[in-house]
Amino acid sequence: MVTNTSGKKKTAIARATVRDGTGEVRVNAQPIELVDPEIARLKMLEPFRIVDGVRDNVQVDVSVRGGGVIGQADAVRTAIARGLVEHTNDAELRDAYMAFDRSLLVNDVRQSEPKKWGGPGARARYQKSYR
Repeated sequence: MVTNTSGKKKTAIARATVRDGTGEVRVNAQPIELVDPEIARLKMLEPFRIVDGVRDNVQVDVSVRGGGVIGQADAVRTAIARGLVEHTNDAELRDAYMAFDRSLLVNDVRQSEPKKWGGPGARARYQKSYR
């Protein structure tokens, strides 16, 4: 059985394919153990560390594009967690993920606000001088 899921964070989009296998996890066709920096790798592996024994009998392939390093890591962890819940069809796994962190199963919809005229950023305005 093959399960396809996706995860988003800011402008990063991750697409995961979960199938029966031997515990192999790949991100952009390279083993997840080679992902750098380490903090991003730990974020991506969170769905496996919350519930033990889930990784042993699945194979996960993830492709991720857009955004920065941490945004991609968050998108990957959401895609993996959704894929595992859908593949195993386990309500206890879903509840464990929701209890740990809701963003494992639900996309974070917040986006950066666009810059506007009259200032250096989205909200800040240029200073004005009266003298």
